[in-house]
Amino acid sequence: MSVFAIRRLAWALVAAAAFGLAAAEEKLTVDGLKVRAAAGDKAATRQLADMYYAGQGGVEQDFREAARWYEKLAKLGDARAQTSLGLMYARGYGVEKDLRKAHRYWGFAAAQNDPGAQFNLGLTYSRGDGVAQDFERAAQWYTKAASRGHVQAQHNLGMLYHLGKGVDRDPARAYFWVKVAALQGDKVAGDTLGTVAADLTAEQIQEADARAAAWTNRARNLPR
Repeated sequence: MSVFAIRRLAWALVAAAAFGLAAAEEKLTVDGLKVRAAAGDKAATRQLADMYYAGQGGVEQDFREAARWYEKLAKLGDARAQTSLGLMYARGYGVEKDLRKAHRYWGFAAAQNDPGAQFNLGLTYSRGDGVAQDFERAAQWYTKAASRGHVQAQHNLGMLYHLGKGVDRDPARAYFWVKVAALQGDKVAGDTLGTVAADLTAEQIQEADARAAAWTNRARNLPR
């Protein structure tokens, strides 16, 4: 066998070994993830929870199992897991529906500046789900979430300013927040924009458009 043939064979063996290693990593079994999760691997725990929640990665959808893995992370102080677990309690997915527990987990996550949890708290106070309806507190949580780039919170906050619920009625702020949400692709906000714009002059709309565009550009660099 020539030197060149030997070299080609060697490269082929190296390539095959690399391919086999990559394939093995891609096909990490659920049992393998569970071993890692049991050892405290947060990434593996999250992957398991997400897989069972969505019914992906070779497992059937199992909300009970998803809740179990989210709870492990939530107890470790993981804000995203706390938000997800709160949602499961709010909807009764894999656990008995319990709005008080949902609110508690969202409170933990919101304290860590998780915008999803902050939005959910705003929504519960706005609707009176599991808590007394309180538009002022709803506006406070929507403001926190909106400031961190949560699009639905931006739209909802704008509507509170439009209606004067929980805040003083402010057509300019209403238009600004709805516009910010619309600029980020929120269809509902886009459909609402004409309604909130009716209270403003053309000059006020032009000024608010400029501020909303500037805010949206800065928001691309907001920490998530």
